[in-house]
Amino acid sequence: MSYVYTHRHRVRYRECDPMGVVYHTHYLDYFEVARTEALRDLGVRYRDLEASGVIMPVVEANVQYKGPAHYDDVIVVSVTFEEQPSVRVPIEYTVHRADEDDVLATGHTTLCFMDAERRRPIPAPDAVAAAFEQALAT
Repeated sequence: MSYVYTHRHRVRYRECDPMGVVYHTHYLDYFEVARTEALRDLGVRYRDLEASGVIMPVVEANVQYKGPAHYDDVIVVSVTFEEQPSVRVPIEYTVHRADEDDVLATGHTTLCFMDAERRRPIPAPDAVAAAFEQALAT
């Protein structure tokens, strides 16, 4: 099983380059917002993790661009968690316009649970593991 969350975003003017398309690095921002909201939907808030001494740095990121998004487009970012997180959390993304099936971009990030003080990798906190166990079972 996998857990899929979708996040809608209206492209803002400032996100576009002089050619009128979304500047390539904004896709990583879209991934971050969608990922954060997906975790919140599971009951896992970054704020709570950080307060408990756990951080989640991105250790790998890539984007494949397939087509342009433009100012005022409503895009949908689908976030897919395909496995129970351990020390690392691999995440897949697909971006398309809300009213179309054509894929504009795909991507992947891997995050790592880390002890904020020691800056060392750690296993997923129990609450996170439990949230994913429940979400991946349905």
